[in-house]
Amino acid sequence: MLISQKISAVIITYNEIGYIEKCLDSILFADEIIVIDSYSTDGTFEYLKSNARIKTLQKPFENYTLQKSFALEQASHDWVLFIDADEIVTENLKKEIVQTVHNPTEHVAFWFYRQFMFQKEKLRYSGWQTDKNHRLFRKSKVKFTEKKLVHEALEVNGSSGVFQEKLLHYCYKNYTDYKGKMLRYGRLKAKEAFLRKEKFSYGALLLKPAWKFVYHYFLRLGILDGKKGIIICSLNAMSDLEKYRELKKLEATSSS
Repeated sequence: MLISQKISAVIITYNEIGYIEKCLDSILFADEIIVIDSYSTDGTFEYLKSNARIKTLQKPFENYTLQKSFALEQASHDWVLFIDADEIVTENLKKEIVQTVHNPTEHVAFWFYRQFMFQKEKLRYSGWQTDKNHRLFRKSKVKFTEKKLVHEALEVNGSSGVFQEKLLHYCYKNYTDYKGKMLRYGRLKAKEAFLRKEKFSYGALLLKPAWKFVYHYFLRLGILDGKKGIIICSLNAMSDLEKYRELKKLEATSSS
């Protein structure tokens, strides 16, 4: 039996012009679209404000968990579709979302697998082939865990289902953009580690980034992605390198 349910689509942005347009086009089926912008400087905010269909707010960025928690609070409806500005909901995934929401389900959240895109080409391996995230859920049954500042995770009060169709994720726009993203992730992971009282060591600084490259490039088959795999695996390893560099700085600052 069909049931009447509404969906709030929620996004956080920072300098996503050129990508946010396609993202928004893919979620026009939602009953409400909310975007929280972190004071973009590339025209993203102006583009969003020009669209009367979109509720746009600005909030300074502190970390991903706080930003997404704030964004979630703005949703009017219980079913929330939370996607990134560089992700696209395909037509088949849209049908699966709508069918799920408008039919009885025991699940309160759903995992989405993602197809990573290296510019306009598929990235088939490099550790991303099993990546999945909660993207559709009942607002009343979840919250973002306060323990993570990056790669935020949901605490779900209930069971989770898995969608068959994949979300397209245009993770790699260009080298400079992806490198900047990995460095930001590394700094936030350093803050997480510092709050957990994890100690800096030169062994970790040298070995962890090297192991991450080896693991993703060889064991997770990044080698089969060719040049794309080398770039992605190297930059992902750089994120770990930046984490330990930043952790060393945080420890030095706290002890001075």
